[in-house]
Order: sequence, then C-alpha cells, then structure tokens
Amino acid sequence: LRAGGGLHSGNSNRHVKVKQKSSVLNMLKRLDKIRFRGHKRDEFLDLAESPNASDTECGDEIPVKIPRTSPRDNEELRDPAGPGTIIMASGVQDFNRTESDRLNEIKGHLEIALLEKHFLQEELRKLREETNAETLRQELEKERQRRLELEQKVNEVLKTRTEEVPATQQPAKPQSQANGTDKRSHTVCSRLQKWFYDKFGEYVEDFRFQPEENTVETEEPLSARRLTENMRRLKRGAKPVTNFVKNLSALSDWYSIYTSAIAFIIYMNAVWHGWAIPMFLFLAILRLSLNYLIARGWRIQWSIVPEVSEPMEPPKEDLTVSEKFQLVLDVAQKAQNLFGKMADILEKIKNLFMWVQPEITQKLYITLWAAFIASCFLPYRIIGLAMGLYAGIKFFLIDFIFKRCPRLRAKYDTPYIIWTSLPTDPQLKERSNATVSRRLQTAASRSYVGSSAPAGINKDEDSSRFHTTKRGNFHEVFNLSENERPLAVCENGWRCCLINRDRKMPTDYIRNGILYVTENYLCFESSKSGSSKRNKVIKLTDITDIQKYKVLSVLPGSGMGIAVSTPSTQKPLVFGAMVHRDEAFETIFNQYMKITSASSNSES
Repeated sequence: LRAGGGLHSGNSNRHVKVKQKSSVLNMLKRLDKIRFRGHKRDEFLDLAESPNASDTECGDEIPVKIPRTSPRDNEELRDPAGPGTIIMASGVQDFNRTESDRLNEIKGHLEIALLEKHFLQEELRKLREETNAETLRQELEKERQRRLELEQKVNEVLKTRTEEVPATQQPAKPQSQANGTDKRSHTVCSRLQKWFYDKFGEYVEDFRFQPEENTVETEEPLSARRLTENMRRLKRGAKPVTNFVKNLSALSDWYSIYTSAIAFIIYMNAVWHGWAIPMFLFLAILRLSLNYLIARGWRIQWSIVPEVSEPMEPPKEDLTVSEKFQLVLDVAQKAQNLFGKMADILEKIKNLFMWVQPEITQKLYITLWAAFIASCFLPYRIIGLAMGLYAGIKFFLIDFIFKRCPRLRAKYDTPYIIWTSLPTDPQLKERSNATVSRRLQTAASRSYVGSSAPAGINKDEDSSRFHTTKRGNFHEVFNLSENERPLAVCENGWRCCLINRDRKMPTDYIRNGILYVTENYLCFESSKSGSSKRNKVIKLTDITDIQKYKVLSVLPGSGMGIAVSTPSTQKPLVFGAMVHRDEAFETIFNQYMKITSASSNSES
C-alpha cells in the first residue's frame, strides 16, 4: 500500500507539473501574439534563456490560472501522515520556485508588450495624420473639379448670350421697317462694343482701382558669409562713384597738368559761348559709348588717377568664433564711422537753416536775398554765365591755391569757414554741458571760499576737491593728495581691464575698471570691490617702459591695450580691451615724457 501510495503521489505531482507547464505555455503564446505581428511562432525561448525581470519594474497584476487537481490529489496533499509526504513537500517547493520564475518571466513579457503597444499607438497616430492629409487632398481635388465645372458653365452662358442676339433678329423680319432699323442699330452698337472691348479691354482693366497689398519683407538671419558678401558688393558698387570723385579731385589738384589745362580751357570756352549744358550731355553720351565698348570686350581705360587693383581675398568657407567676432567688429566700426559722417553732414545742414549759429545763417540769408533780386532784374543768360565762370575759377584755380596754402584757406575761403564752423548736435550738447558745469563750479567755488575756505588755497586745489568718482572723491579713493586730479582729456576715464600676469588667482589676474591719468600718477579703479586694495596706483616716474599691446581680438576695442613695465612687477601690466586705446596711449606717453623731462632737468 505504501508503494502504491507513493506511486500514486508521484503521478499526481507529475500531473500538476505538466498541467502547470501547459498553462504557462498557453499564456506565453497569447503574449507572443500581442507582441509580434505577422506569422505565428511555434517555438519559444526556454524559460531559463529568457531575460529576467524584477517584480518592481511593472505594477500591473495579471490573474494566473492555477491548474485544478483531482479531489484525491487534494486529499493526498492535505494528509500530513500520508505515505508520500516527503515527496509531495519537495514537489511543492519546486512548484513554488518555478512559479515565481514564471511570474517574473510573464511580467517581463508584459512590459515588452506595453512598450510595443505604445509604439503601435504612435504609428497609429501618424497613420491617422496621413489619412487626414489624404482627405485634404481629396477635398482639394473636389474643389478644383467644382471650379472647372463653374468655368464651363460661365462659358456656356456667355455662348448662349452671344447666340441670343441673332436669334432675336430672325422673328423681327416680318415686322415693320422701323423696328428692323432699330434692331440693326442695336446690333451694330453691340458689335462696336464687343470690338472695342476686344481691342482695348486689356488696357481698360489696367486702370481699375485695386487695394494695395502690404508686403512684408522677410529679414535674413545674421550670417558671417552673407555679411562679407554684402560688404564686397557694396565696395564694388561704390567703386565707379569713388573713381569719379577721385578724378574730379585730381582735376582740381592739377595732378596731370596737361589734362587739367585742357579741361579748364574747354570748360571756360563752353561757358562763355553758352554751351555748358550741351557739353555735359555730350560727356554723358561719350561715357555711355565707352561703357558699351568695354562691355563688348574692348580694353579702354581713361582715368586721370591710375587705378590700383586690389587683390580680392577668396571667401572662407568655415570661420572660427574669433574670426566671426572680429568680422562683426570691423563691420560695426565701418558702419559706425560712415553713419557718423552722414549724421554730421545732415546735422550741419539742419543747424544752418535753424539759426543755431545766427552769424553764419545771416550770411546765407543775405546771399539768398541778393540772388533773388538778381534773378528778378537780370537775364538768365548773364546769371548763368556768372555762375559758370565762378564755378570754373573756383574749381580749377582757387581750390588749388587754398589746398596748397592752408592758412590762406582758413582766412579767406568763406564756404570752407562756414562749413567747418557749423556745429553738430553732440558739439552743441558738449558746449551746453560745459557752460552749465562752469557756472556750477564758479558758484560752488564762490560759496565754498566765502564760507570755509582757508587762506592760501589756490584755484586748482579748490577745483580738484569737486572731482569725484563713482565711489567718492578722487584723492580719497586712491589715497593721493588733493592736488592730484585727472587730466582734462580723461576726466571720465577709459574703461579697460587690468591684466596682472604676476598673479595666479583668477580674481587677481584680471580686473575690470576705469583708468585715469593725473599729473604724476596712473590710477586704475577696480569696479568689483569697494575696498581700495584692489585699486592700482603707478607713479609715472617709476615706469620703465610703455608700449602698445594687443591681447585678444575678441575683446572690446579689437583687443587693443597698453603694456606698462615697472620695477616692482616681473611681467608688464596690461590695460586691455580699450576702445580708445590710441587716445589713452598718446595722453599717457605725453604726460610720461613731460614728467621725465622735468625730473631730468631738475636733477641737472
């Protein structure tokens, strides 16, 4: 019986394992149907070869069907004193282990299935968008067909209207002659209208008023290649104008004596005989003829000043960041100078007519009145002759003398004196600020001297006390005497960065601030810290060498700076990133030479 009971328990355990394995395989087949599209797979990976998955990777729970066992098997398992108790216990442990592994495997496949579901949803969304595009295309095709149908209907209606005219004429034949003549005239008028519309209808349609279309030009993004190309295009486009101006100045300067003499004689003769306008028109026709021959391949070069061909640099394909930055700085500098010159010219003309300088505008006012009275009483031929002779003598003779004698020009060249004495808006602003500051200084000095100024203080000492920096009085910030104050050229200082290559810390290696020059010192005020320890004061007599220096081209001012050597520093101190480097260098160098020469004279 024990043997029979053991055999029976072994069969039941095997039955449980077989049924459990078959249920798991069915579950895997269902998951595989979800995961893979296409043909069914008959072979699956073994559970030992499949990837492991942790219980925490997926929180979805799946009901697992537990295989049913027979009542007899249940009784065998429930009876602890049965004959197959030890075998059954080991079978249950194996079953539990394999069950946990299988659950982990199922969870891993479920995670893969969820990911695949997400990917399928994305593909479905894309397909739906494509189907929407297809529907839009279909609707567009329908609209096109409708438009064609409407055009056909309109054409048919027009044909029927044209056919109605002869159809209405046929029943009119048996009527009276008066009605026939009226209809004939009506048909003649309609034919005339049709003929007129066919011949001139296109021109009539051109005069039909239509609302203006506001077109917005698209701005191109900033590009280094496009910037260089536009600069070269501008240079090539302005070359004929610049060459024309150079030739005119060469004529006035008598660069070629024979050419200028011949031009002067021809011009004066043409003006004297009243042929000035035909002469200029003939010169324009001659120039166009020469340009035509040049376009046909002829090599014709007529220029008073010999043209110098500048080598064209090929455009670089790839520019570095520093080259792009330098290019932008160069273009910005050229644009700044060009716009500044144009603004000066426009502001001077505006100030001339707005009576900003009354004594100058008064001369123009009197000249205009004289020209008006002369034009009222004198014939235009005499006025033209006088103006032409004056222009020729001024251009060929007077300007040549004035250019060779600057002092004579500064005294007697009235147009030049008027133009140079006209102020611009920045100059007017500086003048007004200077007058206001002078008034304030005089008022403050009078009040200060009258209240608490001791005897023996001169004007320089008194005015130096009122010059302050952002952090306080100048002499207090740099621990100098009250006599020391910035020079008039650098009252506001020059913004720069001090590079001390003797220091290793980044905060001490480079500092941003303002550079001042006094009568005896070179003062640098740091802008980061409020303490005076970060400021730098250099005595001009202690400087052993001063020279221009270039740090990096990417810094402001194209990286221009000034290197100053002193006995207390191993490497020169560099004041870099200065926009007005040349002005600062000239000021420092002149003051340095002045101090050194004065000290050498005192020692001798």
